[in-house]
Amino acid sequence: MEQKEITVALVGNPNCGKTSLFNALTGLNHKVSNFPGTTVEKKTGSFKLSPEKNAHIIDLPGTYSLYPKSADELVTYEILRNKAETNYPDLVVFIADASNLKRNLLLFTQVADLKVPIVLVLNMLDVAERRGIKYDLAKLEEKLQVPIISINARKKEGIDKLKEVLLDEKLRVTAKYFSLERVNQQMLLDLSKITDKRNKYAALQYAINASSLISEKAKRLTEVFKHYEFDIISFQEDEVLARYKIIDETVKYARLKNTSQLKASITAKVDKVLTHRYYGIGIFLVLLLLVFQAMFSWSEYPKDWLEVGLGAFTDYVEKTLPAGVLNDLIVHGVLAGLTGVMVFLPQIILLFLFIAILEDVGYMARVGFIMDRIMRPFGMNGKSIVPLIGGMACAVPSIMATRSIENKKERLITILVTPLMSCSARLPVYTLLIGMMLEDTAKWGPFNVHGLVLMLMYLIGFGAAILSAWVFKLFIKQKEKTYFILELPGYKVPVFSNLLITIYEKGSAFVFGAGKIIIAVSVILWVLASTGPHANMQMVENKYSAILQNDTLTEAAKKEITLQMNAQKLEASYAGEFGKLIEPAIRPLGFDWKIGIALLTSLAAREVFVGTMNTIYSVNDDGDNSFGHIKTKMMAEINPRTGKPSYNTATFLSLMIFYAFAMQCMSTIAIVKKETDHIKWPIIQFLYLTALAYGSSFLVFNLFS
Repeated sequence: MEQKEITVALVGNPNCGKTSLFNALTGLNHKVSNFPGTTVEKKTGSFKLSPEKNAHIIDLPGTYSLYPKSADELVTYEILRNKAETNYPDLVVFIADASNLKRNLLLFTQVADLKVPIVLVLNMLDVAERRGIKYDLAKLEEKLQVPIISINARKKEGIDKLKEVLLDEKLRVTAKYFSLERVNQQMLLDLSKITDKRNKYAALQYAINASSLISEKAKRLTEVFKHYEFDIISFQEDEVLARYKIIDETVKYARLKNTSQLKASITAKVDKVLTHRYYGIGIFLVLLLLVFQAMFSWSEYPKDWLEVGLGAFTDYVEKTLPAGVLNDLIVHGVLAGLTGVMVFLPQIILLFLFIAILEDVGYMARVGFIMDRIMRPFGMNGKSIVPLIGGMACAVPSIMATRSIENKKERLITILVTPLMSCSARLPVYTLLIGMMLEDTAKWGPFNVHGLVLMLMYLIGFGAAILSAWVFKLFIKQKEKTYFILELPGYKVPVFSNLLITIYEKGSAFVFGAGKIIIAVSVILWVLASTGPHANMQMVENKYSAILQNDTLTEAAKKEITLQMNAQKLEASYAGEFGKLIEPAIRPLGFDWKIGIALLTSLAAREVFVGTMNTIYSVNDDGDNSFGHIKTKMMAEINPRTGKPSYNTATFLSLMIFYAFAMQCMSTIAIVKKETDHIKWPIIQFLYLTALAYGSSFLVFNLFS
């Protein structure tokens, strides 16, 4: 039997519980991608309504109105207004926060007037009741004339009832919440012809939104408005007032009279502390410190287990596969590169977990509020802090998230400085270098010094971001007025299942995204490090083959000579030749040709640095495949020019500062090009970050040498 499928759109205001409902309906049966023609992230998934019917579900970006003010709000409007779209829903599930019903119903009435079948889902009724707000759902349903379902998305209550309603093929919107009688009817007919929409409200709404664009159709729409002397601003004001008049009557009619007095909100009391102009910032810094301390202390055991497990797997592969080129490629190329990064997965997952908890609790919005006063003098506003903190996980989705910033100048500045925030790809680099620079047991009072240094690196990135933003503020000219409106959601207890889904999404994206790049780079690097100009390689072979044939040598001596031969082969290889070529340019930073190779390979992605160093030191290794052994070999490396260790405190700090500032992520460059719609901004970004990284690294190395 052929199964039917319907398309369902989740629509609602921000912070209404859409994501929780989406997760409850789909579980892990979903994917994250971009809306066609945009870089706004969307979630789509599927679930069974019945044995014969599936539902394809789209989680649309949260919006307050169908007159969009930002790029992500525009996506929601574009999907709902255009029936020709392949994503156009068969029906809409509108999620409303019952504790703030009036505000939520404004968007609901706008969507319903588009005449798409709609179901109203009341979420957070428990929160509303704690605030002394109760509704008679039967009266509410009678007044709005649509099916109303009460759910608790976080506890997955009411989901089955919602699925039953979605199976009703007779769902229709019969009510009209806003009348266009006072609008010139001939103008509406003219607009309908241009917009090709029979629904008069949809035609007028489309015309208002499109008239601000630059196109032939927009020009014609503007001429119609001028001809009929139609004032868009006045109309929108009248529409909002008219809709709220109906909404007020509806809410008053359905609200139970014995709950007219609101209970004091605990949220308001907590916010007095967390959003305090002084205490708030201090609490935020303390939270960051705890996060970084936990990232090192909690990840210690799983990181050790991963290291042992990956080392054992590599040994098994090496012993199982026949000796030869393929064995060498897989063991010392692919697995060496992957192991170098994968051992840091526990710390990366913990970072994703802590960010997810802060978002789920409702604290991240408070951070935006308290930081607005700090950000504004530097050309950004409180909404910029969300992409910046998101940049601690990954710059790519964070740059997409700047679409919620209405002011174009502030959005552009935020895009340009977000890569300075230390992302999860830098975490393996920092962790490796901090681990080599400091003893594992290093303490400062009750604090782990590793965690303190890691937090310092993140603060350095943030400081560089806001100072760079101030410079851009001086040079980027724009007269657009700026304002900052941010809703502070109520505090919630994180839902464990939602956190698991988030970690799964982020962790798998890192493993598979970084893994593909690392494997490709590792294979290329292994080839370059294992081959070279025939004459050079032959010279090394001839030099050591005679020595190794000496029967008086002990096994330990032969092993040492073999290591020396492999080291000279690496230096004579194509990778070594290329590294020597760029070494003069990076020597002032304290880097040798091996680090130079890693700097170049990590242009694809920063985390490749660790995999590259692991591959380089595995090519001339003695058979020990553990990651810890690679660290030991790096620490034992001697600079042939100075006779001193190649890695010291100055080198470690220089490398960390270089990676803190350098733009070494092709994905970020690509997304900046797409978001700004101009090649000049990613070029400017790459040049200024490279110059900042080189100059800062040079100063740090010479200061600590």
